[in-house]
Amino acid sequence: MEWAVTLSSFMASAVEFVEAFTIVLVVGVTINWRSSIVGALAAAACLAVIVAVFGVAIVQYVPLELLRIVVGVILVLFGLKWLKKALLRYSGLKSLHDEEAIYEETMAQLKASGDVSFSKKLQPAAVAMSFKSVLLEGLEVAFIVITFGSSSAVKSTTGLGGIGSATVGAVVAGLLVILLGFLVRAPLTKVPENSLKFVVGIMLTTFGTFWAVEGFGGSWPLSDGFLPILAAIYLLINVLIVLWLKSTKQRTTSSAATAPRS
Repeated sequence: MEWAVTLSSFMASAVEFVEAFTIVLVVGVTINWRSSIVGALAAAACLAVIVAVFGVAIVQYVPLELLRIVVGVILVLFGLKWLKKALLRYSGLKSLHDEEAIYEETMAQLKASGDVSFSKKLQPAAVAMSFKSVLLEGLEVAFIVITFGSSSAVKSTTGLGGIGSATVGAVVAGLLVILLGFLVRAPLTKVPENSLKFVVGIMLTTFGTFWAVEGFGGSWPLSDGFLPILAAIYLLINVLIVLWLKSTKQRTTSSAATAPRS
């Protein structure tokens, strides 16, 4: 179970860190890297405190059955939100997320606001922008770490605990994104973000369903071994939805093209 928690946390965190890195990169390039890095590190420290305080408190004081019901329902809703975005993009009903476009848009906003003045001094406006971007994207990471970690804490086998396992996944994702960003020094446009969101959406929905049923006192055949089967079921359902959406879009487009003009 712990490896699945770590992997899910890693993939979900990678998506959010890529989005945050784009803003941090803009601030570093247009203003200065000192302000950008200070803001990002301050946000990371805040997120670490949030995970430590709320994660430990939840594990210690909330009954496991109640925790799994609440977390299970939240994860299902959270996963469905990610799946909705991914399905709409796969079917062509929504444009793909473009980090290059976000980079250019943020750059244009900075220039329009007059905040662009490259200097080696620490600039509060730059620190604030970097801090805000990392904190906002990181809050979803913190949510995933806390929910995954707290719900699986009792099944820990490595000594890290559920929170620790989920945190490892998030930290590794953050370090990997930073390393790749430092090497290319450009928006990470090659990261298959929509595919990651689709896979993570499946994982969140799968774990959410699994834990919610356990919280209500139910049991699964094969115990944890049913998780891959449940994930495969959700995967099949979502693939069928994508195919249905694509066919619906094609029929609508064909009808609009052949409709007589008045």
